[in-house]
Amino acid sequence: MTATDTATLLEDAAGRIAEISRADIQIMLRRAALLLRNSGSIAFEDDMEEAMRDLSGEFGKTRNDTVRYIVREWMEKNTYLPVHDLDEDGEVEGNA
Repeated sequence: MTATDTATLLEDAAGRIAEISRADIQIMLRRAALLLRNSGSIAFEDDMEEAMRDLSGEFGKTRNDTVRYIVREWMEKNTYLPVHDLDEDGEVEGNA
């Protein structure tokens, strides 16, 4: 289960707390704790941290989202991932 799935489950449970069993809440909280415990943070040198803060502010994203974006862009550029480049002005007409 991904962090997003766990977050969605927790948000849903919070919205209907009276309907959720104690056992289900315990399971969700244990999953969340496990995700938090296993999530690591990448430590950069001071100059890189400052650049990451600035870039995150420009993007309007969190530091982690900015790191994910940079890594994805690098992987796509270096052909480790397929590039999803779409021409916004062109018509597809059933062909991609």
